[in-house]
Amino acid sequence: MTAHNLILNVDSYKASHYLQYPPGSEYVSSYIECRGGEFPEAVFFGLQAFIKGYLQQPIGAADIDEAEQLLHAHGLPFHRAGWEHILQEHGGLLPLEVSAVPEGTVVPLHNVMLQTVNTCPACFWLTTYIETALVRATWYPMAVATQSREIKKIIARYLRETADSLDSLPFKLHDFGARGASSLETAMLGGMAHLVNFQGTDTVSGLVAARQFYGADMAGYSIPAAEHSTMTAWGKAREADAYANMLDQFAGPGKLVAVVSDSYDIWNAIENIWGGVLRQRVIDNGGTLVIRPDSGDPVRIVTESLERLMRIFGSSVNGRGYRMLPEFIRVIQGDGISRHSIPKILQAMQERGQSADNVTFGMGGALLQKLDRDLLSFAMKASAIRIDGHWQDVYKNPVTGPEKKSMRGRLALIINAAGDMETIRLEELGARQNLLQPVFRDGRLLTETSFDDVRRRAEI
Repeated sequence: MTAHNLILNVDSYKASHYLQYPPGSEYVSSYIECRGGEFPEAVFFGLQAFIKGYLQQPIGAADIDEAEQLLHAHGLPFHRAGWEHILQEHGGLLPLEVSAVPEGTVVPLHNVMLQTVNTCPACFWLTTYIETALVRATWYPMAVATQSREIKKIIARYLRETADSLDSLPFKLHDFGARGASSLETAMLGGMAHLVNFQGTDTVSGLVAARQFYGADMAGYSIPAAEHSTMTAWGKAREADAYANMLDQFAGPGKLVAVVSDSYDIWNAIENIWGGVLRQRVIDNGGTLVIRPDSGDPVRIVTESLERLMRIFGSSVNGRGYRMLPEFIRVIQGDGISRHSIPKILQAMQERGQSADNVTFGMGGALLQKLDRDLLSFAMKASAIRIDGHWQDVYKNPVTGPEKKSMRGRLALIINAAGDMETIRLEELGARQNLLQPVFRDGRLLTETSFDDVRRRAEI
């Protein structure tokens, strides 16, 4: 099947590159780095999922035949002899070695995170052939994990300033992004990447991915929650009955239930339904009702909703001097949430004396879809080639784009004397530890990382 043919998991121009390297080429070494972008550091994540999902299945004769037919018809040469060599001499498994930092490691920009080289000199062309698949498989989960972690830093800062503890932090950013993702695999990888930092999600496929690729028995949690169809199905005249039914079905000691409340008029819902006919039931429900105001300007909607709820249900002042709703009621904002709007909402809350502990955020397209490779200027480049037994540097240094200057030589990543990560040439390593360690070689996963380990390394 074409979609799963690794030979065709490639950019078109790669098919001709085996004819473009110098005579005598034996080994090509390439690396991945983040060259710049919005954040100062990146969470390395997603390699193990790619290896397990794509690199442990050998290519077969049918894959070679299919790729040859398609690429020839596409107007390109095809390296049949090279792929048949991999099939016959390597059992269809790619003769590559991939070394990388442990997954979950937070790496400052402009440092090597992954390095790969062919292990068979006849396959010198393979290192860069795999670039398309390898870059796509890693830039996206890294971008999601990095953005999610940066948002976690923001929320943690406001909790430190306005709340008594950080206990609620793991559930402060909930993944609403599944339906806005471009594919099931996108939702799986992105949903899993978000769970590196938080434990709240409605993206079930992210749970599946964390279990399948990183052995996480249960990586995230959710609660019963309403959507507009289940509320508006009761009709506007029975809106209070719809809300009461949510309490009947899901409320109780120790339980949480979320109810979207803006189907008609969020202020009427707060003032006259939750704070009116259902007020005592909310107080006595034994668990926590989470009200979701889902439309309008997020800054105004969140702060105004909290003010009205505090007036109706009361509030207390915590040890930081900020107001808290009673434990039986909270707010979740799931509309218009992004890395840009969250600090604006939290700042407005702080200015009004409202603790960040009163609110949770649900983030959809901005979490899993409104990202691209340029967010961190993610790139894979060849940096060394061995020709006739001698290694030499490979690099680019465009006069018109100095920011695209690439590294030279075979690389290592160390902790320097100042305690910072630093990329050096491999021959300069000496007795120092190389943070890049072999992860994959010739079709085998050499070391397996657990999801708990990833989370531990990425912790803020």
